[in-house]
Amino acid sequence: MPETVAPESPPGTQSLEAVFVAERARLLGFLRRIGAAEEAEDILHDAWIRIRSLDRPVPSEALAYLYRMLHNLLIDRRRSAQRLLHRDTAWAELGSGSDDGRQTEPDVESRAVAVDEVRAAYRIIDGLGEPAAGIFRRHRLEGQTQRSIAEELGMGLSTVEKHLRRAYAALLAFREGDRHD
Repeated sequence: MPETVAPESPPGTQSLEAVFVAERARLLGFLRRIGAAEEAEDILHDAWIRIRSLDRPVPSEALAYLYRMLHNLLIDRRRSAQRLLHRDTAWAELGSGSDDGRQTEPDVESRAVAVDEVRAAYRIIDGLGEPAAGIFRRHRLEGQTQRSIAEELGMGLSTVEKHLRRAYAALLAFREGDRHD
């Protein structure tokens, strides 16, 4: 008995996921051509996750939409890498020391004051309680995005932002001299 083949969907009626799966090799090739190199598979995976979470209708030009999405994801990764490089460079320059190229260490008193301020900041953040303290630590100390924190904790992005604003306000009040130790 011959095998039955399901008829192909007319153009424009396929789901975005179906177009993605059908065109995966071309999309991967596109990423490599525009310079994604070893990041191509990761970007493709990020796109798949984004596609699976979309709650909007399939665009009429699904393949063009996917190409644009991949291009934007590559740009986002490059910008993020640039920010990281800039931050690391600035940090290295800050820690490089004096003008004569030798590294200088802070004196004992300055170091003690700095340690006390860091401990006070930790107490302030801990005093906020959960989830604000945990969200602040994840975002500022561990580098997690607000969106990933929201997804992991099962809360809205605006709720995560609200908790971060509380933490920032408490630290700002501390910095401006309203220290309630």
